[in-house]
Amino acid sequence: MSAATDAPAFTLSNPAGLYDPSANGYSHLATVPAGTRLVFIAGQGGENEKAELSPDFRAQVRQAFANLRIALEAAGAGPRDVAKLTVLIVDHTEAKLHDLGAELERTFGPGKKPTCTLIPVPRLALDGMLFEVEAVAALPG
Repeated sequence: MSAATDAPAFTLSNPAGLYDPSANGYSHLATVPAGTRLVFIAGQGGENEKAELSPDFRAQVRQAFANLRIALEAAGAGPRDVAKLTVLIVDHTEAKLHDLGAELERTFGPGKKPTCTLIPVPRLALDGMLFEVEAVAALPG
């Protein structure tokens, strides 16, 4: 939620005729009205402030979402202001999808989650990097 309001500056929905994606931690649509301020956040990996990277996938996901929260706060936003995520996972598996889903629930809480595209990749920027998330947040103009 933005600091100025209890409701996000956009609407999340899952139209009839499409499967319900909530079990996988995302929504199909985010409708952002004109006049909304958009914040684009670069890909956040699982490294901590000292550039240390855990070898554990779930730990990297948790740290990446912690890093995302720091970036959101710097823009005056929070997790409820995120309209769109793009997730990159090295050597994606369904087990990793379940770990991601649990961390999405931890970060975004109950209710509808942001729209999300998951892209399996063979490698990310740093050796040992297993996860990266970028975001677009929408705030009242």
